[in-house]
Amino acid sequence: MATFNKRGYKAPKPKAEQEEPVFVNEPESTVDNTDSVTAKTFDVLDETASKTEEFVEKNRKVIFAVLTVIVVGVLSYMLYDRFLVEPKEEEAATAIFSVQTNFQKALEAEGVKADSLFNIVLKGNRDGKGAIAVAADFSGSFAANLAHYYAGIAYLNTAKFDQAIEELSAFKSAETFTKASAIGAIGDAYSEKKMYDKALEQYLSASEVTKNDFTTPRYLLKAGKVALTLNKKADAATYFQRIKDEFENSPEAQNIDPLIILAQ
Repeated sequence: MATFNKRGYKAPKPKAEQEEPVFVNEPESTVDNTDSVTAKTFDVLDETASKTEEFVEKNRKVIFAVLTVIVVGVLSYMLYDRFLVEPKEEEAATAIFSVQTNFQKALEAEGVKADSLFNIVLKGNRDGKGAIAVAADFSGSFAANLAHYYAGIAYLNTAKFDQAIEELSAFKSAETFTKASAIGAIGDAYSEKKMYDKALEQYLSASEVTKNDFTTPRYLLKAGKVALTLNKKADAATYFQRIKDEFENSPEAQNIDPLIILAQ
């Protein structure tokens, strides 16, 4: 039983802003001058301080050279971040915008036109790179991560299910709706491959990312239908009943009674 819905979830556009690092000053150590500190201890400290001053004086050039290397290293990193990393992120953001535009057009299209647009999402055209190239060329960036999502959904819509699973598995997100959508789409790919045990696992995982009236009943319904296919009627009945009891206002709950009866 295939449960794949060709209409994919639109992921949010990447944020251009990045948080500035926060540097915390380490607290200065304090010396607790108690009665236990003897005059002899102070003499030892004075002697140590004198030796330290002599060492600094004799090795002034070496110390200065080391400090210079450290400063140059820090400045080099700052220049690298400012003039190489930041422009790279900007270039990646421009590239992923083109992918997003074609992805939205593909979702709104039908039939052969949709397939053609999903292929452009994957491979790009003269107007911009595709998701595959963005993921490879800007590896490690926010745009590259998002490109894995777009590529996975595009592969899913063009019936390339193994590639869809690979790309969607590479996508990582802290945003709950997108994360649930990606996991659920992996379930769709397994369902299309008739690997129903794995599909069920993914649907349940997607339903548990966050409890809400959109993704939870959506993937509970898919889990229930796959459970019926696996002849796990008791499990299917549980999933369907949850939809009726906990998400009565969701679209999935409107016609859930016949499925509950079927699962009994």
